[in-house]
Amino acid sequence: MTAPLHEPTAEAAPSAAVEAAAASSGTKAVQGRSLGRIAWERLKRDKLALFGGVVVVLLVFVAIFAPLITSLVGQDPDLRHEELIDPLFGTPIGSLGGVSGEHWFGVEPVSGRDIFARIVHGARVSLLVGFASALVAVVLGTVLGILAGFFGGWVDALISRVMDGLLAFPQLLFTIALVSVMPNDLLGLSGSGVRVFVMILVIGFFGWPYVGRVVRGQTLSMREREYVEAARSLGAGRLYILFKELLPNLVAPIIVYTTMMIPTNILTEAALSFLGVGVKPPTSSWGQMLSSAISYYQSDPMYMVVPGLAIFITVLAFNLFGDGVRDALDPKGSR
Repeated sequence: MTAPLHEPTAEAAPSAAVEAAAASSGTKAVQGRSLGRIAWERLKRDKLALFGGVVVVLLVFVAIFAPLITSLVGQDPDLRHEELIDPLFGTPIGSLGGVSGEHWFGVEPVSGRDIFARIVHGARVSLLVGFASALVAVVLGTVLGILAGFFGGWVDALISRVMDGLLAFPQLLFTIALVSVMPNDLLGLSGSGVRVFVMILVIGFFGWPYVGRVVRGQTLSMREREYVEAARSLGAGRLYILFKELLPNLVAPIIVYTTMMIPTNILTEAALSFLGVGVKPPTSSWGQMLSSAISYYQSDPMYMVVPGLAIFITVLAFNLFGDGVRDALDPKGSR
C-alpha cells in the first residue's frame, strides 16, 4: 500500500481535535482578546465613568457646534438686550436673573446678553485651552521623558534638572506677566486669539514635567526588560527600540495622565480669565463670567451659579472618566 499524499502535521492534529470537540459539545472555541478590548469591557462596567464620558462627548459637541446651537435657539452671545435691564440698578428684570422661555439661563446684568449663549460659546475657549495645552504637554513630556529614561547619564541629569526647575517655577505669575506684555497682533492672531494662544503654550510648557516624570519612570523600568534586550541582541537600533518597543507600552499611562490633565488645564484657564488675563470681552469665558458676577452675587446670584456649575460639571465629568480609564487600563493600580 502507498502512503497517503497529505498526512496531518503534529500541530494541526490537536487543533482539529479541539475544533471537533467544541463542535460536538455545541460550544464556541475560545478566542483571544486584545488589550484594548479587555480595557473597554472593564470600562463598560463602570457606570460613573461611562456617565462622565457621555458628558464629555456632549460638551465637545456643544463646543464644536456652538454657533449652530445658539442660532437654533435664536440667541447671539454678543447681542445686548438692554430693555431687559433695570435702568436704576442695572440688574435683569424678572425672577432668577431674567430666566424666561426665550432666555433659559437669564441675561447678564448691565449688558443684557443671553447667558445660555455665552455659556455655550465659553465652552469653546475652555475645552480648546484644556485639550490643546494637554497635547503640548504630552508631546513634550513623552519625548523628553523617554529620552531621559532610555539614555540615562548626563541626558537624564539635564532633563531631570530642567523638570525640577519648571515644577518650582511660579506658573501663574509668569503667565500674568507674559500676557500683559504681549502685543495685540501675533502670528495672524489678534485680541483674544493671542491670549488663547499664549495660555495654551504656557500651560502646556509648564505641564510637560508632570508627564515627563511619569514617562521617565516607566522607561527606566522597561529598558531592562527581556523584549528590549532581545531587540538589542538582534541588532535593533535605538530609534527602533524607542518607537517600536518602548513607546507602545507607554500608551496606557500617557492616556490616563492626559485624561487627568485636561480638567486641571480647564481650571487654570478659568482662573486666568477670572484674574483678567484670559480672553477679552466680548469673547465669552466661564472664568470671565465668574469674575464679572462678583459685583452682582447678592442681587443676581444666577449670574454666578450658572458659569460655576458649568465649570464644576465639566471638571467632574473629566475626572470620573479619567478614573474609569485608569482603572480599565491598570486594574491592579491603587487609587
